Amino acid sequence: MVQYAVPDLDASFAALADGTRRGVLHQLGHAECSISDLAERFDMTLTGMRKHVGILEQAGLVTTEKVGRVRRCRVGTRRLDEVAAWIDTYHQLWDSRFRELDHVLEALQRKEASDE
Repeated sequence: MVQYAVPDLDASFAALADGTRRGVLHQLGHAECSISDLAERFDMTLTGMRKHVGILEQAGLVTTEKVGRVRRCRVGTRRLDEVAAWIDTYHQLWDSRFRELDHVLEALQRKEASDE
C-alpha cells in the first residue's frame, strides 16, 4: 500500500479536524488573544483550551508567547499555506476534470440537437 504521509500536513489536517480549533484560528485571524480570553469566548475550561491551543501550536498553526502571567496566542508563521497548496492541487485537478466533462456534455447535446 502506498503511503502519502507528510507529517506537517498530517498534523495540520488533524488540528483542523476539530471545530473548536477552527474557531480558535478564526478568532486569532482577527486579533491575538490570551488563552483565558479564548477559553471564555468558547465557554471552555482553561485546561481544555490549553489542550486545543497546544495541538494548534504543535501543527505550527498557532504560536504562543508568555507575557508576565498571561500566555498570548497568535496565528503561526506557517499559517495555512501548506494546507491551501495541497487543497489547491486537487482543486485544479477536479476543475480540469469537470471542464472535460462539460465538453463531452456539450458535444452530446449538439449531436442530440442535430439528430432531431
